[in-house]
Amino acid sequence: MKKSKLLLLLCFSLVLSMFLSACYGKDEEKASNEGSKGDTGTKTKTEQVLNTYETAEIPTMNTIMAQDAVSLNVMNQVFEGLMRLDKDNKPTLGMAAEEPQKNEDGTVYTFKIRDAKWSNGTPVTANDFVYAWQQTIDPKNATPYGAYMMGGVIKNAAEIGEGKMAPDQLGVKAIDDKTLEVTLERPVPYFLSLMTFPIFYPQNQEFVESKGDQYATNSDNMIYNGPFTLSDWNGTGLSWKYKKNDSYWDKDTVQLTQVNVNVVKETGTAVNLYKTGKVDRAALSAEYVTQYENDPDLNKYLEPTIFWFKFNQERTGKKTALANKNIRMALSLAVDKQSMVDTVLANGSVVANYEVPKEFAFNPESGDDFRKGNGDMNEYNLDKAKEYWKKGLEELGTDKLDLEILGGDSEVSKNMDAYFKNQLEKNLEGLSIKLKEVPFKIRLDLDTKQDYDIQVAGWGPDYQDPMTFSDLFVTGGSQNKMGYSNPEYDKLISDAKTTLATDPQARWEALQKAEKILMDDAAISPLYQRAKAVLQQKYVKDLYVHPFGPEFSYKWTHIEK
Repeated sequence: MKKSKLLLLLCFSLVLSMFLSACYGKDEEKASNEGSKGDTGTKTKTEQVLNTYETAEIPTMNTIMAQDAVSLNVMNQVFEGLMRLDKDNKPTLGMAAEEPQKNEDGTVYTFKIRDAKWSNGTPVTANDFVYAWQQTIDPKNATPYGAYMMGGVIKNAAEIGEGKMAPDQLGVKAIDDKTLEVTLERPVPYFLSLMTFPIFYPQNQEFVESKGDQYATNSDNMIYNGPFTLSDWNGTGLSWKYKKNDSYWDKDTVQLTQVNVNVVKETGTAVNLYKTGKVDRAALSAEYVTQYENDPDLNKYLEPTIFWFKFNQERTGKKTALANKNIRMALSLAVDKQSMVDTVLANGSVVANYEVPKEFAFNPESGDDFRKGNGDMNEYNLDKAKEYWKKGLEELGTDKLDLEILGGDSEVSKNMDAYFKNQLEKNLEGLSIKLKEVPFKIRLDLDTKQDYDIQVAGWGPDYQDPMTFSDLFVTGGSQNKMGYSNPEYDKLISDAKTTLATDPQARWEALQKAEKILMDDAAISPLYQRAKAVLQQKYVKDLYVHPFGPEFSYKWTHIEK
């Protein structure tokens, strides 16, 4: 979900960067750079304040617990790791003062930490990274992303996560205050991309421990090393602010003095706020896309984010009807996805009959899109769906089935869930669907507890490599909260991480084969690859949208009126 969230190929694609950097308003850049002139012919001063919104509350501000889109986005504004994503979605220097040195086989990276400070004036040191990373992988903290992101990457992370080694055995060491050494299990092609992700951000040990259980519970109980500081957040509230961080090492680049954020869950409310000048950007749902199709403020872009049905095969310790492959396959083939993206979303989203999104990952030798190798799988086919359904019910010894769909409480989520209920009940005789629409934080909790039947879940990549999707479904994985297991799939993913790590083409082929197995098993039912249609004021410049990891960067954003 993104929530999560989470997810670099061996080489970057210029086309991808151009397509996904989504820096709006560039067509107005030349005129805007001339400035706004009054009667005297001099440039007038524009208030550097951005007004925006999120669609959910902040679940956590403790970076070691980050797993959802909102938290990741907020953290990206107020914290900074060794690297951060730049305007072209490539890792650029953050807390790292220079490009890291690495040993001959690519398993040891040495970073020099720049002269940077936390917002309380304390220097950022190599130990801040050591402390945070050890906390992330320490099993006592039960971090949702620790084992998933670090296991098999940072030396000893997997063993520490399983409680077999102590956290201080993690492959990260402070040589001195300004030198950090990171040892990997094996070469990792996307390692620098990982360093932009929030769970790899630093934490100041002295400050964190001084706050105890109160750390990160509100904006006053944190210190910051990013472009902005967080303020006016009480831990549960529906609004907060980012204020320019005068202690930030690159503060001269930051032009916004403040960003005002409110939680807005209904599209109609967001549009009204936009039209009355109270927010500077608004994402549109289907009916509004049609209404504003010719509006010059409208921008559309495809994201490498996939939404799918997660089929939970084991709930409260018992096998569910979804442990039956024929039932899963029937549900996968029974939804007219094209009609859904055309009528319910209508924002440029496209049907997804795949796990790894298109226009995201490219063959290291040929440059071909990942999708060219595997194409579409499990496409809408009502006749086959009915055949699978009949066979599945016979195997279960019943002629009817009651299932629950767990979804979100936003307007778009509710509209989609209603569509799914209609499609499935209409197309599969004997099926009754109950909808459970809850706030995002509750849905995360139910997912963690594996307390659902079918969940409408989304996944945005944490780094630019197919592995950010493929690794989700390994047996016992921290993100596999649905009881799926296939030894052949597990081996392919393991090989891609280990024995094939230095053979890009063989690794690529293993990941494509793994995707086919996942789809043959109908472990999930992909629904659509998300696009966004947004209204954005022309005076908002250089607001960058990233295709993986945190969604927005406001570091370079400025207002020109």
